[in-house]
Amino acid sequence: MLKSLPYQDCLISHLKDKNRAAGYIEAVFEEQKPEPELLKLALSNVAEALSEKHLTPEQGKLHRDKLDEILLLSGIELIANLADWLNVLGLKLTITVATADDNQITHTVSNSEVKV
Repeated sequence: MLKSLPYQDCLISHLKDKNRAAGYIEAVFEEQKPEPELLKLALSNVAEALSEKHLTPEQGKLHRDKLDEILLLSGIELIANLADWLNVLGLKLTITVATADDNQITHTVSNSEVKV
C-alpha cells in the first residue's frame, strides 16, 4: 500500500518554490469571503517554507512571531509592514490591474503594475 505524506509537510515542501508561495498568498487575497484566519495561516505557511533559505532558525521564528504584530495594524502601516515582511522572504507585494474575467471590476484604468 502506498503511504502518503502528511498534508502540512507536503504543503511546506511545495511552498519552498517562491512562485508557488506567491500564488498561494494571491489565492487568499482573491477569495470572495475568506475565513478570518486564512491570511494569517497562509502567510505563516509561506514563512515556514521560505525562512529556511533566507533566515537562521532563530530569525525565522522571530519573523513568524512578528506576523501577529503586523496583522494587528491597519491602513498604510499594515501594508508597508506586510510588504517589508514579505520582502525578507524574497517576495514582494504588488498591485495589478483586474481583468474582465475577475468579475469584480467596474472599469479598467490601464495595464500597469504598481510596486508597494
